Amino acid sequence: MGLILKILSACVVFYGAYAFSRTLPGHLWAYVIPSAALLILVAIFLKERLGYRRIAKSYFGASIGVLIGFVITAFLSSVLKAIIPDGWMYLSLVVYVILGYLGYSVGMEKGGLYGVEDTSRQVGDSQNAPCNIKILDTSVIIDGRIPDICDAGFIEGVLLVPQFILNELQHIADASDPLKRARGRRGLDVLKRLKKHPHVEVEITDRDFPRIKQVDSKLIALAKELGATILTNDYNLNKVAQIQGVNVLNINQLADAVKPIVLPGESIKVSITKEGREKGQGVAYLEDGTMVVVEGGELLLGKEVTVVVTSILQTPAGRMIFAAPKNGSS
Repeated sequence: MGLILKILSACVVFYGAYAFSRTLPGHLWAYVIPSAALLILVAIFLKERLGYRRIAKSYFGASIGVLIGFVITAFLSSVLKAIIPDGWMYLSLVVYVILGYLGYSVGMEKGGLYGVEDTSRQVGDSQNAPCNIKILDTSVIIDGRIPDICDAGFIEGVLLVPQFILNELQHIADASDPLKRARGRRGLDVLKRLKKHPHVEVEITDRDFPRIKQVDSKLIALAKELGATILTNDYNLNKVAQIQGVNVLNINQLADAVKPIVLPGESIKVSITKEGREKGQGVAYLEDGTMVVVEGGELLLGKEVTVVVTSILQTPAGRMIFAAPKNGSS
């Protein structure tokens, strides 16, 4: 659907330029103005290839704005021809450029603000209706689990990546620190994988908030403007966004929700991999990454043992299980 809207927008702009050129005397204008419009369209295409993309409906809004500018220019040209018989066509060209640009700017902005939000909401007039646009933050892109979650069908619709997030990823990928550089490049690889995913559409928007300095605050402002949901694994961003009334999907909460439920008194088999913080404790991990703290497990380091769950602690970082060796385990 996005590609069709962009092609339709390009056709509207090109036809409008050609129709306007036909109103001017001389055959030269019939080549100059459409060629200029074509060059502009090629420039926009090249910018998209470099990662500077807008939502498809922004382009459609821009094309409608340009078309309106052309129509107004056509009426003004006839007036200018009557007032200034000699130089009216040059003045008309100036008016054509000015109104065309204004129509493009206003249409692009309004198309991004209203077109996406209205068409992405579910049926209903409620202001809190769920929205299919999900804005990705830097941490969740680098995390790398989003493509797998999309493969499982838990995420669909439009995944929106702001240009300032893309810039931050590129900055991390260019860092001198090898670890940061590897994380940034993994994030770029994750985006590349998402763009090829059949069930989601990745869009990049240049909508920015220059007066806001913090990236997290920019994300919240953008989510409010579009009525979108923020997709993250950042605990602090999650809390701040919820306080400000923005919907948040935290993939860490999703991971905790799908972990197998273990109840106190149940027996599980684990491998003690390292010593715990407290003296005599051993630490093991379940297959899903859940930490198991085993009392008296220090003496069983490197062994696979059966333990009995004594208690479970839910923390912001995830779930922790406390256990003790089952009688007879060694």
